[in-house]
Amino acid sequence: MRVPVDWLGEYVELPQDVTGEQIAAALVSVGLEEEGLHTSGVGGPLVVGRVLEKHPEPQKNGRTINWCQVDVADANGTGEPQGIVCGAHNFEVGDLVAVILPGGVLPTPQGPMTISARKTYGHVSAGMICSVRELGIGDDHEGIIVLPRLLGHERVEQLGLTPGDDLVGVLGLDREVVEVNVTPDRGYCFSIRGIAREYSHATGAAYRDPADLPVDPATGDGYAVELRDEHRPHGEVPGCDRYVARVVRGLDLTRQTPEWMARRLTEAGMRPIGLAVDVTNYVMLALGQPLHAFDLATLERPIVVRRARAGERLRTLDDVDRELDPEDLLITCGPDGERILAVAGVMGGEDGEVTPGTTTDVLIESAHFDPRTVARTSRRHRLSSEAAKRFERGVDPAVAAAAAQLAVDLLVEHGGGTADPAITDRDERPTTGMAPIRMEVDLPTRYVGVDYPAARVVELLEAIGCDVRAEGEGMLTVVPPTWRPDLTDAPTLVEEVARIDGYDKIPSVVPRATGGRGLTHAQRSRRAVAAALAGSGLQEVLTYPFVGESRFEELALPADDPRRAALRLANPLSDEAPLMRTELLQTLPEALRRNVSRGNRDVALFEIDTVTLPDHAAKAPVPGVGERPDDQTLAAIRDAVPTQPWHVALMAAGQADRAGWWGSGRHVDVTDVAAWAHAVADTLGVPVRRRPADRAPFHPGRCVELTLADGTTVGWAGELHPKVVQRLGLPDRTAAAELDLEVLLRASDHRTQARPLSTHPTAASDVALVVPLSTRYGDVEESLRAGAGDLLEGIELFDVYVGDQVGPDQQSLAFRMHFRAPDRTLTTEEVNTARDAAVARATQDHGAAQR
Repeated sequence: MRVPVDWLGEYVELPQDVTGEQIAAALVSVGLEEEGLHTSGVGGPLVVGRVLEKHPEPQKNGRTINWCQVDVADANGTGEPQGIVCGAHNFEVGDLVAVILPGGVLPTPQGPMTISARKTYGHVSAGMICSVRELGIGDDHEGIIVLPRLLGHERVEQLGLTPGDDLVGVLGLDREVVEVNVTPDRGYCFSIRGIAREYSHATGAAYRDPADLPVDPATGDGYAVELRDEHRPHGEVPGCDRYVARVVRGLDLTRQTPEWMARRLTEAGMRPIGLAVDVTNYVMLALGQPLHAFDLATLERPIVVRRARAGERLRTLDDVDRELDPEDLLITCGPDGERILAVAGVMGGEDGEVTPGTTTDVLIESAHFDPRTVARTSRRHRLSSEAAKRFERGVDPAVAAAAAQLAVDLLVEHGGGTADPAITDRDERPTTGMAPIRMEVDLPTRYVGVDYPAARVVELLEAIGCDVRAEGEGMLTVVPPTWRPDLTDAPTLVEEVARIDGYDKIPSVVPRATGGRGLTHAQRSRRAVAAALAGSGLQEVLTYPFVGESRFEELALPADDPRRAALRLANPLSDEAPLMRTELLQTLPEALRRNVSRGNRDVALFEIDTVTLPDHAAKAPVPGVGERPDDQTLAAIRDAVPTQPWHVALMAAGQADRAGWWGSGRHVDVTDVAAWAHAVADTLGVPVRRRPADRAPFHPGRCVELTLADGTTVGWAGELHPKVVQRLGLPDRTAAAELDLEVLLRASDHRTQARPLSTHPTAASDVALVVPLSTRYGDVEESLRAGAGDLLEGIELFDVYVGDQVGPDQQSLAFRMHFRAPDRTLTTEEVNTARDAAVARATQDHGAAQR
């Protein structure tokens, strides 16, 4: 919303030398957002000049220029006439014109342009005689400004303008425009009326409501209007609850819009079009009430406000033929409302449009439309207008008659018409008015933390226009003003108390950490896992959780794989990715591919985030929007929310150990991602086992499944299948892993007690066991651990032998076992006994034979 400072000053008392910057600061203090500060862009010497000589000079290109001598008095520093080349012809010798001298600045679409003396058409032109477009105060570029014509002879005489006088202030080029961003809940600020009220709240300046003007009362014989909205959606309020119609006859709409009105419209960001449209736009900007003017001669009685019928169409004023929806609210005319005039609150149609030179009688519409109805129609047709912006944020229904009166007065004054005495005001608003709100008088103090005395709370609420009545036991009944539909409950009133009293009065208090309320076990665990992986050399990334069905094909997931049963979004950001991922490895490859494409050949990435595992049998009910859903409906909605467990995924390509003068390096492989996966489990204190697995998208024979001791799957690690790597555009031998963090968190015991370290020495003993080639070394290790007992502190595989010294289908596994007692030094007999028990258990479980 652009707010011309001089227009604002008509409705609120401004200090004498107030600047736009100071006004913007005051508005920011009451919660508005400053968007910018605008000026004319004209700078330097812009003065009155009197044309002394005018010599037309035809040119070879067919143009005729005028070589002029212009008196600017002492403004040029010499008092001599100024020689200026001018291409316009709408002036004569003796005329007073607007001259910008060398050093002055004019605004242009490309930026500021500094005027200088330059040679053109065989003369040195020292300045420029300006047009209204060059000064940014109008669109006319056919000729230059002749001051008596622009300002009027009386105005020129009143100002006593003579050559050399400064024109910046006379033409209003020193005016400032403050631009503020209006949030959806502050629709009343889409008007100078609302901004003036906010400035009054911020500074205490005296405020004059522009809607407080004498309004002619409604009569019973005005233009017929019918409000028919029986086909509105169930539960919706009427689309139109007030419609004011005023008729003005005998207008001359060919008259020019007054200069002051056109200037204000331009400064507010609207282009002057014609007297009737400019008046309705001016009133809308002033009071926030959109209006519409219809050509009375083209209308049929009555005006009918109704919903659209199936198959109806309308060509709107933007020259687009639109198919209407049954929920669209329309302005029509005729006995059955068969002729469509406008989409209510959004835009008018070509039928009934006011045409200067043809239209002499107009009907002014000033109505109040339901914000939700207008908002839905505007979005449905992707048609945003100045009227729709205001209606969808809430327009004051009480201002409709005053807005119509102001428009009629301006048309009569500047268009020469006569207002009909018959006035229509169809008012079907609820007789109860704005809903009262009960609020405890100490609620602002409790919510904000600032001591607001009861009298101060009442004073602040009354200042914004509320009707406040005190009740017993510290209760208030507050009726919001009609222009504040956003005030619906006690917390919104609390916000107003804090806002008007001053946000700067709210102290900044650093919260104190309360014992026992730190991070949860899950939060600490996720941070620990991220730190462990980062410490291992991986880099954390965050990918978008959206995938397309083609990703499942690229990963070679079987047709019946449950990972394909992804949740489909009703309104996805991209039609190519409408599904929510069921694994992190469905989105992590894109991050790796992008890094490799940017020249990073050796990359190791990890991501900790949620996946979505929907229960397609669960259906969430769709509640209405008119009231809060009941507890059963909310519970059903919560139950239908899909499970979203936390996962951690790893992916690496390139060299794990880089090549250099120290050696040839080593390519990343499945052992690296398996080690990182173990690091995740070790960080959480959860022992996991590995066993061979066959699972897409991994390479058969190069994939392991990680499980808990009870067999619960934690995740998988391995090398991606070569065809998957090719389809995803990843480097050869890319390895990856994905673990379910929820499983690990449930298995972790965050209450584990530390055990004291033994100061006694360890005793090591090696055993070599011959087992079939099909036997997993991890299974043999578990048997040795089970047989060795509590004295075993650690065990490691240090050699695997396959050859002539063992059978053709056998292998020799050599383990080093470390024993230690917490309270003594172990004897050789104790170590041998534990070792033999371990070997005996391996023999029992796997038929192992000691070499």
